[in-house]
Amino acid sequence: MEDHEIFKNITVLSLEQATVLPYLSYRLSLDGARVIRMEHPVYGDPNRRVGENRLNEDRMYTYFLAINCNKEAITLDLGTPEGAEVFKRLLTELKVDIFATNQLPRNYKKLGIDYDTVRSIKKDIIWVGLTGFGPQSNEAAYDPILQARGGLMDLTGDKDGPPYVLGVPLPDMGTSEHAYGLIMKALYKRAVTGEGSRIDLSMFQSTTSWLTVPITQTKSFNKKITRRGNTHEFFAPVSVYKTKDSYAYIAVGNDIQWERMLQIEGFASLARPEYARNEGRIKDVDNLNKAIEAITKNYTTDDLIKLFTAATIPISRVNSIEEVLEDPYVKEEMLSSTDEKTGLTIYLAPPPFTTSFVKAVNRKLPFPPRFGEHNEKIYCETLGYTKQQLEDMRAKKII
Repeated sequence: MEDHEIFKNITVLSLEQATVLPYLSYRLSLDGARVIRMEHPVYGDPNRRVGENRLNEDRMYTYFLAINCNKEAITLDLGTPEGAEVFKRLLTELKVDIFATNQLPRNYKKLGIDYDTVRSIKKDIIWVGLTGFGPQSNEAAYDPILQARGGLMDLTGDKDGPPYVLGVPLPDMGTSEHAYGLIMKALYKRAVTGEGSRIDLSMFQSTTSWLTVPITQTKSFNKKITRRGNTHEFFAPVSVYKTKDSYAYIAVGNDIQWERMLQIEGFASLARPEYARNEGRIKDVDNLNKAIEAITKNYTTDDLIKLFTAATIPISRVNSIEEVLEDPYVKEEMLSSTDEKTGLTIYLAPPPFTTSFVKAVNRKLPFPPRFGEHNEKIYCETLGYTKQQLEDMRAKKII
């Protein structure tokens, strides 16, 4: 078996909406797993109607397209007796390995998707439930709410300004990454023991798990940790500095780098005894940063980057997204997807690592599926329903 085929027989059935679970199933699809997203036949995934309608097509808006390539899509009303029977057939006849949902826990039994029910149908199932605050809570939670409650907003923003949300949805995507790791562990367990697993993952717990230093410093040492703008709580100089033509972010991580910085033309004036150690620089960080910026304003950003890079001191231009796209480490790793129906090509962020599957498909993925696009393929070709039976179920809004 080739490396890119390792997950070809892994099937994921995902009752998904919004971001946290679609991103997880998308990540699994990049390993080569077959991902089937399941949606309610009337309401569907609300994210299908978020963003712009560039395709001039309902339920295929731009926001939805980013994390739903390389999937199949079916519709099914699990709240009906007929839908429940179809669901059982899907689990068994599709040989589903992973069932995942981000429904509220109160809907599990009502929809027949709770772990015990699903396990009774498919004994070795890997069952994944992503919730805001765990399976005992039905409190709704979107990413910015979790950023607010989980302390991320209090850590983000100017020192004397209001809190801000992060520019990317870390609670959503961080939970997806944590779930991805747990699924790999569950797949290994099943391979060794033949047993399935239940994975319950709280987005809130995932969010607060990133607060490693803030929680230890606060609880253990009673140290106030809060937002500091572009500076760092424990290292200096670390900040954004104006240049002749834009901004540069400089991060001095140790005293050796500081000594090398003083050797760069124009920076020798900063060689004060109290700045020799990081602790002294932190104590006078405001004055230090003003003094540094008075020097960086004399350089263009490109010139400053050349000098600091030659001295092995971390530095970067503060790039716009358009500039990030031109970075060779991004440009060469981008994914794309072309819609056979319209000819539109969309471009996708590079994955955290390039899987053998991504290489095998030459970084080109199938386009995000239309609403219920694969109903006929899965219900008729796999489960054996006739087209007339399919139409009858559509008329009853079962699919």
